[in-house]
Amino acid sequence: MSTIFWRTGAVFGAAAVGLGAFGAHGLKKHVSDPQKLANWSTAAQYQLVHSVALLVASNNPVAGALFTAGMTMFSGSLYALTLDTERFRFLGPVTPIGGLCLIGGWLALAFGKRGAGMRWPRP
Repeated sequence: MSTIFWRTGAVFGAAAVGLGAFGAHGLKKHVSDPQKLANWSTAAQYQLVHSVALLVASNNPVAGALFTAGMTMFSGSLYALTLDTERFRFLGPVTPIGGLCLIGGWLALAFGKRGAGMRWPRP
């Protein structure tokens, strides 16, 4: 399981950098609302920070699952809502659920077996 979370964290991290760069340079051609642009930036920032957290938590399956679900729901819903609010309006309630998953991931690290997330996976 640790290898899956490790790879997921690395891929999500790479995607966060790419999506953040797109938000800073390409998205302005398609979206002019400053609040939507700020939401995109928040999504990329949270995704990048939690990608690193997922790497740390790769041996803690509860934290890993919560971080993965949280990034997918929180950042994913913000990306979709930024691109087309009307089409993806149904994802609005998903954003806070994703945020709760991210909080849960941190709590799983805090109260899980000490050091469970600090052993790096072997190739």
